[in-house]
Amino acid sequence: MAGNGPVCKSHCHGPPRPHIHSSHSVHGDQDLPGPCPTAEDPSTCDIIKATQYGMLERCKELIEAGYDVRQPDKENVTLLHWAAINNRQELVKYYISKGAVVDQLGGELNSTPLHWAIRQGHLPMVMLLLNCGADPSLIDGEGFSSIHLAVLFQHMPIIAYLIAKGQNIDTTDFNGQTPLMLTAQKAIGPEPLRFLLKLNPSLNAVDNVQKNTALHWAIASGNTSAVDLLLEAGASLDIKNVKGETPLDIAYQSQNHFMIYMIQEEERMRNRRNNRLLKIVEKYELFLMLTSSLTFMWAIGYIMDLSSDSWLLKGGLLLSLLFGMALFVRQLVGLKNLSLMGLLYYFYKTWSTDPGYIKTSEEERKENIIALAEAGCLDFRTFCTSCLVRKPLRSVHCLACQTCVARYDQHSLWTGQCVGIGNHYYYLLFLFFLAMTGVWLLYGTLQYWSNHCAASFQQDGVWTYFTQTVSCSPWVSYIFSVACFHTLWASGWLTVQLYQITFLGLTSHERMNLLVQRKSSKHSFSLRRTPYNLGCFQNLADFFQCSCFDIFKPNIVDWTKQYKLFHQAKEKSVHSV
Repeated sequence: MAGNGPVCKSHCHGPPRPHIHSSHSVHGDQDLPGPCPTAEDPSTCDIIKATQYGMLERCKELIEAGYDVRQPDKENVTLLHWAAINNRQELVKYYISKGAVVDQLGGELNSTPLHWAIRQGHLPMVMLLLNCGADPSLIDGEGFSSIHLAVLFQHMPIIAYLIAKGQNIDTTDFNGQTPLMLTAQKAIGPEPLRFLLKLNPSLNAVDNVQKNTALHWAIASGNTSAVDLLLEAGASLDIKNVKGETPLDIAYQSQNHFMIYMIQEEERMRNRRNNRLLKIVEKYELFLMLTSSLTFMWAIGYIMDLSSDSWLLKGGLLLSLLFGMALFVRQLVGLKNLSLMGLLYYFYKTWSTDPGYIKTSEEERKENIIALAEAGCLDFRTFCTSCLVRKPLRSVHCLACQTCVARYDQHSLWTGQCVGIGNHYYYLLFLFFLAMTGVWLLYGTLQYWSNHCAASFQQDGVWTYFTQTVSCSPWVSYIFSVACFHTLWASGWLTVQLYQITFLGLTSHERMNLLVQRKSSKHSFSLRRTPYNLGCFQNLADFFQCSCFDIFKPNIVDWTKQYKLFHQAKEKSVHSV
């Protein structure tokens, strides 16, 4: 790009933005034709400085006076380059109308105006230049095309827009590296790699020089998050580079023990997937989980109720049982479903019903990206870079399910499933029946103790009563403790859920976000003053879709496609939620 030097010298002084490879930009976030920041006459500014500061009238004056719009400066940079890097959209339109070459190469890095705009992250300028005919496939002096630069500088909206406009996700740079290889090698953190993986890139493509895949590059660069994502996506572990090295070989050379473990564990897991027995287990996973959970419960109680007086023996048997169940879960079921082992009362509807996943076709995704970009709102509030979908109101991307869920409430530990618009009603019933079952178990254990244990709470005291009842039947005591735990959390959480639905009209996620914001805000505000709180009875009618004998008219809202507030709440903002 351009060489070093102040943006404005004697007559135009202003704070330049941080430059990239010596290129300068000023006031680049907005397309403001603001005046040259000086007390002196701005008419003395030359056309370069007038372009940098967006002085449209001064630039027109100089062009009309005979300045050639295609003439580069002493650093081989054109006016269009300076307008692009400073996001001066009106000037770009004017210069192109006067004959400026939209794909003119210039500066130290031999870049086009589009390259400069991408490096600075100016999405509006990128859209304008593309609409004016800029070629995103052109390579700059560093060997990068437009999408490579967007990936390198981690400008997610620009990546999305370029892909939506037809840019190939597997475009190669001068060295044959794809964007996936580049981000695996140089980007820190999971983005934009996670975003690129959603676009179905070639996981096993190799570059022209080293013949490395993206996984080779990630391991060589010590990029742990990239290695994890590529392994999860199914990157090959067998491809060898020009030196005959597999990804595991490179991990050994780097002496990164954690990466070595990750790759070896992935190899073991992939070998397991080919096991015929495990495929059968996966097919009947739900039945096995329920059966093993109930068997595990029964076995614990049976061991505790053995006639042997040796607690050492009982403790050893319990430890053996725990070890055996952990081994079963690890070898046959998989670690991802470990949370289900503690679930005693599995409410099938909550687990099996679609919670409200946001589903769109590939064509709809691209159309949404272009529409949002042109509307100036392609950002994380309205667009999910993981799912590549426009986010409806109240939707949240669940990291556990790796998808967006409509009117998201939570990812339930006890069901191993998201709770959203599709299954929230069933989740409340699950909590209700779980609490009722716990109460019934507590009543049964108390009845058993009163009929079979000789101890009396009034006569013997608390400690004697406790020890004698436990000795009377350790199994019943165990059932009592489990029932207490599940009854307390289920009834408590059910109460919280009903309070949020009835009096606040909020989901758990929204309420927690508002609580955090209120804690950090200087101004207090009520959780009841949100666009979604329509009054207790209306909230209940909307949630349960019940008219209550035509007393209330429930609002029918498709939260998987609701992008604007419904009519009762038009005047209120939900951005804070």
